Amino acid sequence: MKAQIKYAFLAGLYTRGPVFAVIFVMNTVFITLGSLGLLPLAAHITAVSLGGVAVAVMMAFNIVGDISVIRRMFDAPDAYLLALTPVPRWKTLLSSIFAMAVMDIVSMFVVIFQIVWLSLNFSGVWNVVIDALRSEPSYSVYILWAALALIAGYLLWMTLILFCITAGRSIFYKKPLSGLLSFLLGCLCLYIVSLLQAVLIPFGSVMRYGMLFIISLNRAALPFYILLILIPAIVMFVLTSKLLERRVNI
Repeated sequence: MKAQIKYAFLAGLYTRGPVFAVIFVMNTVFITLGSLGLLPLAAHITAVSLGGVAVAVMMAFNIVGDISVIRRMFDAPDAYLLALTPVPRWKTLLSSIFAMAVMDIVSMFVVIFQIVWLSLNFSGVWNVVIDALRSEPSYSVYILWAALALIAGYLLWMTLILFCITAGRSIFYKKPLSGLLSFLLGCLCLYIVSLLQAVLIPFGSVMRYGMLFIISLNRAALPFYILLILIPAIVMFVLTSKLLERRVNI
């Protein structure tokens, strides 16, 4: 499994690695000069603007990097080697998801943290934010749970995408409108996940916007929300690994 993680990392880093390095060095230089007071006002505004653009660029290259990892699983020639690897399919699937999650989450966290630092330093409220977090520990706990909820949501979307792709390459292969069937399968999974949120109604309040219902949760309900997201993600992971054990068309 270590070898699978290694090759998955190499497949994803090939596209996003150089971009992340350039963005990291650029933002680090701006942060250093800004912290030392060596960045003029116009240059500081430009640095914040470039940092915002860098977030979008990093997100785009993360998507390209994820596509490279997914193509390694389903498209020749790498998919042949992956299919012949004498390990259970759930291990190869887990290694790919792990590699994508680490590269996506770490790169986006670093880039977003840098732009937030630049913005707070530019506005002069960085010390105020730090003092607020120190004086009210519940803010830090809420930020931690919110970050875990975002990670859980990311894993849900990633397992959903892989589940639909695997279904399209196996149970829907060569069937009429196989792409549409895979898309409808994804919509059905999202609909089921949205229905599961009704379990959290006692922990918050329900707001209706036409045909849409939004549940506003209390802070204490965030752990239950994360668990509710992870359960369908685990189910789709198991189903995807089972489909990969069967004949997947490359």
